[in-house]
Amino acid sequence: MFSSRPKEPPRVLTPEEPVTLVSQPSCDAPPSSVIAADLIVSGTLTCKGQIRIDGRVEGDVRGTNLVVGENASIHGDVDAEDLTIRGRINGNIRARRVFLCSSCHVEGDILHEAFGVEAGAFFEGNCRHSANPTEEVAAARSSNGRQPSDDLPASLPSSMRMNGASAPLTAVKT
Repeated sequence: MFSSRPKEPPRVLTPEEPVTLVSQPSCDAPPSSVIAADLIVSGTLTCKGQIRIDGRVEGDVRGTNLVVGENASIHGDVDAEDLTIRGRINGNIRARRVFLCSSCHVEGDILHEAFGVEAGAFFEGNCRHSANPTEEVAAARSSNGRQPSDDLPASLPSSMRMNGASAPLTAVKT
């Protein structure tokens, strides 16, 4: 734009030249793992690639790129780099990037680096920014080998356990 060199015209490829396309993964790209709508999983899920959950998970979910489908349900904590939520999560969330779609229903605390919300999304809990939420939680776990919620009474509902986040809880009477 402000260069003294003359601008070169764009190069036009011939049909014989090979073309390599480079793109970043999107939420619409096919996931590497899928929890189908008719599947119920009990326990901890860990995935290093992209995972799409359309079924039900009773336990914690850890992944790099996680998409929670519109009819999906997770009852446990979620740790991810990128998290797109269209369905239901009842548990605490720790992720670098969190996006709540209009169809989501989230009950729990969110520890995040970047946070986006569509109009119509349901979120009940506390939200706190962190420069590196995934490492902050890992440091808390490794410092004493225990979960930060281990000192809480077992009778306390899982939705009220902080599991690494330090934001205050808000009690809601229903």
